[in-house]
Amino acid sequence: MPVVTAPSASAGQRHDWSVADSAELYGLNRWGDPYFAVNARGHVCVQPQGERGGSLDLVDLVQGLEGRNLGLPLLIRFDDILEDRLERLHAAFERAIAQYGYAGRYQGVFPVKCNQQRHVVEELVACGKRWHFGLEAGSKAELLIALSLIDDPEALLICNGYKDQRYIETAILARRLGRQPVVVIEQADEVERIIAASRELGAAPFIGIRAKLSSRSTGRWGSSVGEKAKFGLSIPDVLATVEALRAAGLLDDLRLLHFHVGSQINDIAVLKDALQEAGQIYVELTKLGAPMGFLDVGGGLGIDYDGSRTASAASTNYSLQNYANDVVATVRECCEPHGVPVPTLVSESGRALASHFSVLVFNVLGSGSVLGGGCAAGGGAAGGAADEPLIVRNLRETLGAITALGAGDPDSLARLQEAWNDAIKFKDDALAAFRLGYLNLPQRAAAEQLTWACAEAIVARLPQDGSPQNGPVPDELKALQAALAGTYYANLSVFRSAPDTWAIEQLFPVMPIHRLNERPTQLGHFADLTCDSDGKLARFVGNGQVKPLLELHALRPGEPYLIGLFLGGAYQEVMGNLHNLFGSTNAVHIRLTSGGGYRLDHVVRGNTNAEVLEAMEHDPELLLERLRLASEAAIGRGDLRISDARRLMDHLETSLRQTTYLQN
Repeated sequence: MPVVTAPSASAGQRHDWSVADSAELYGLNRWGDPYFAVNARGHVCVQPQGERGGSLDLVDLVQGLEGRNLGLPLLIRFDDILEDRLERLHAAFERAIAQYGYAGRYQGVFPVKCNQQRHVVEELVACGKRWHFGLEAGSKAELLIALSLIDDPEALLICNGYKDQRYIETAILARRLGRQPVVVIEQADEVERIIAASRELGAAPFIGIRAKLSSRSTGRWGSSVGEKAKFGLSIPDVLATVEALRAAGLLDDLRLLHFHVGSQINDIAVLKDALQEAGQIYVELTKLGAPMGFLDVGGGLGIDYDGSRTASAASTNYSLQNYANDVVATVRECCEPHGVPVPTLVSESGRALASHFSVLVFNVLGSGSVLGGGCAAGGGAAGGAADEPLIVRNLRETLGAITALGAGDPDSLARLQEAWNDAIKFKDDALAAFRLGYLNLPQRAAAEQLTWACAEAIVARLPQDGSPQNGPVPDELKALQAALAGTYYANLSVFRSAPDTWAIEQLFPVMPIHRLNERPTQLGHFADLTCDSDGKLARFVGNGQVKPLLELHALRPGEPYLIGLFLGGAYQEVMGNLHNLFGSTNAVHIRLTSGGGYRLDHVVRGNTNAEVLEAMEHDPELLLERLRLASEAAIGRGDLRISDARRLMDHLETSLRQTTYLQN
C-alpha cells in the first residue's frame, strides 16, 4: 500500500506526533466534548459523566469484553451518558425558566421510534422519573411499550402517528389506569374516530392538535414541514376540529398544541420562526375556549456530528442552552401580552438524548490498494527484461525520470505534470496493445503496476505544506493522493449498524480508537462485509468539511486495528436491515463504578446465523439434514471421506450457533 503523508494543519512538517495532534485531526476535541477524549496511551477514553469525572479506556474495555467471549463488532452503550444527557436537557430548561421568569415548567418525552431497545427505554424511564419524564409513541406497538413502562401519573404519554379505532380506545382506557395519554390529532379524519370512541366508552383521552406551520425548515428534513407535510392540520382544519370537539362536548379535553419542524434542526433561526407562529396559535386556541396547558415543540434538537458548530447538515449553530433559552423566551413573549397563562413546555428530543450514548467498535480484517503487490516484476525503474515491450519500457523510464527529479528543481511541478501525462498515455497504449493481443497478461500487469508506481513517486514529491513556491499544485496531481488511497476491510455491515450513512449520507465521526500517539501515514476508506458496492464508509468528519478519505495507520501483522463509530445511538439500530443476512451485533450496557471501574449491566447477544435464517423462514435443522444427506451420498460415491464429512457437519453446526460476523 502506498505511504502518503496524512495532512494535518497542526502537524505541518513536524516529524513527531502527539495525542493532541490526533484529537485535532479527527475532531475529537470538538464533536466528542465532553464524553470522549484521548489519553496519554494514545487510546480513546470515555467520560460517561462528562466533567463530573470518571473515565474508561475504550481499548481496555473492548479487550475486557472480548475476554468475556463478546466478539467484535461490538455495540457499547454507556447508560451514564444517557442519564447525563437527560440531566443536561432538564438543567438547560431549568436555567432558562429561571432566567426569563417563566411561570411554567418543562416536561420532556422520549420518542420511542428513536431507539426501541428494551434496556434503552427502561433506562430513560427510570432515570427520568425525578422530572416526570415521559414517552412518545407513533404506533400501536410503541404504545404498548410506553403503557407498560410508564407508571408515573404525571408523566406524559404522547400518542402520535396514524391511529385506528383500537389505538384510540386503548389510549382512552389507559387514562383510567392512571396514565396521562395525549392523543394528538394529526389527520382530519381522526377527529370523528376520537369522538366516536369517547361516546362508546363514556370517557375521553387528553387531546392534542398537531398544526402545520407555514415556517420553513432547512437541512435534510426541511421538506417534512409546511403545507405538504405528511402530518398535521392546516389552520382551517384546526378551526374545524375545535368546533367539532365543542359540539361533541370534548373541548375541555383539548390540552396540547404540537408542532414539528424537522429532525436535526441545524439553524436556530428556523426554530425561532416556528415558535413565534406556534405561540400565536396556542394563544388563539385558548381564546376559542380550549383549556390547553401544554405546548409540544416536537423533536429536532440537533447535535454537532462534525464539531463545526455551524448550520451545516451535520452540525448546529446553537447549543443546548441556546435552544432552551429560545423556546422559553419566545413562548413567554407570545403569551404574556394576551394574558394567557404560559404552558408547560414539552419536547420530543430523541437524537439529542440517545446519539452520544453508544459506540460501535469494529476491527479491520485487512487492506488493499491499487498498487497490489508492488512494482512490476523486474524491479522498479531500473529493472526489466531485455525483451520487454517498448510500451512497458517507456513506463519504466518515466518512473526513473520522476525518481531522479530533485526537490529543488524550480520546474518540479511542471515536470511532474508532464511525467504523469506521459504515464497515462503509455498505460492507455498498453491496454490497447493487450486488447489486440500484442501484450500478454504479465506484461499488462507490469504496465499497470509501473503506472501506479509513477503516481506514488509523484505524490511523494508534491509539496506538503500547502504553500508551494512554484505555484499551485495541478488538480490532476492533487487527485493522485486519493487515487492511491487504500481500502480497509471492516468487520461490520453498514446496512445493519449504520444504515443512514448509506440511505441519507448521514455523517458520523469515525476514527481509530488506539495508536493515536502515532502519526497516521495512510489515507483510506472502509469497505464492509456485504456483497454490495454501497457497503462502505467513505464520508468522514473534516473540521467542518466532509472528507472522502480518512487518515489511518498501516496495519501490523498479527495486531488488531480497532475503529470506533460514534454518535450513532439514535435510529441506527432499529433501521438496520439484514442485507446479506448480517444481523445485529453483540451489545452491552456499561455503568461506571466507584474506584474507576465499570459494571456490565446487560449483555444483548447479536443474532446467530440460525436466527437470521429463521427470520427469512428457513429451517436451520432442515438445512442441516439436506446437507447431511448430500454428504452421505458423496461418501457412498467415494468423493468424500467420513472424517471430512464429520468436519463439514461440525463447521455447519458451529456456524449456526455463531454470530453472523467474522470470527478471529
